[in-house]
Amino acid sequence: MFPEVRLRRLRRTPAIRQLFDAPFPPPGKFIWPVFVVEGENRCEPIPSMPGQFRYSADQLVKALEPVVAQGIGGVLLFGQTEGEKDAIGSGAFDERGVVQRTIPLLKRAYPDLVVMTDVCLCAYTAHGHCGPLDRNGQVDNDAAIELLARVALSHAEAGADCVAPSAMMDGQVQAIRETLADHDLNDTLLMAYSSKFASSMYGPFRDAENSAPSAGDRKGYQASYRNLRTALRESAFDEDEGADILMVKPALFYLDVLQKVRETSDLPVAVYNVSGEYSMLIATAERGWGDLREMVRESIMALDRAGADLFISYWASRYGEIFG
Repeated sequence: MFPEVRLRRLRRTPAIRQLFDAPFPPPGKFIWPVFVVEGENRCEPIPSMPGQFRYSADQLVKALEPVVAQGIGGVLLFGQTEGEKDAIGSGAFDERGVVQRTIPLLKRAYPDLVVMTDVCLCAYTAHGHCGPLDRNGQVDNDAAIELLARVALSHAEAGADCVAPSAMMDGQVQAIRETLADHDLNDTLLMAYSSKFASSMYGPFRDAENSAPSAGDRKGYQASYRNLRTALRESAFDEDEGADILMVKPALFYLDVLQKVRETSDLPVAVYNVSGEYSMLIATAERGWGDLREMVRESIMALDRAGADLFISYWASRYGEIFG
């Protein structure tokens, strides 16, 4: 006890602190979420997400060069259509869709980069929900999982290393796993958005992706942040259905969930450091209320301490700036 024991000895100088501090997660643990749009020569800034852009495939290939040079582990592609949207989101599983055409371009340009794809329908449906609606205006779960399996299959056939269903439909992981197996795509990784919450932190993303629902909300299928047990059941179900990777989304407000998932599963656990969390720190720094680099570093270490294995984060493209 004090005065014999003095804990400040272990942090007296930067060199001493360095001996005992945990290292920051390396760049290979980071996945960059990116928005892909139709056309060519498009690099459109996203006002609500400073430093992030919508890219046409050709411009994404160029934008990735310095990101890949930093050693970033992979990308997570989000596509959208500028054509006519319909009731079932058929553009999401179009073989000539923007994601399906972008995947092989990236694999040719960067063979060692892990290419992941978001599997959902909301950016392609006229109503903005994650599946077709039934006569009562609710998402038809069983019809949705059949369509999600078609989306995942189209991505895997295009060369995606990992498909990631985000619609939060019951049985979506099992439906996708069975469909991939039926087409001899057993090596395709499946990352489940297993504990994905109906969060207020998705606003900038929905602006970037043009995917906000035209009516209602997604609380009927995304997990309630007021019910931890149900969120943990989601992860357990997805593991039983064949997921290779579990995910907690959002990240910073859900460290307790992340820690619980890490404690109860031996699968790799990803966190999605979502758009609202990204933009929140930027807005704080722009007002002069905090140092951006230090806030980001602290927030990422919180996720690391809580048990994250993979970091899906918009900071991935700025890894050298933040952690260098």
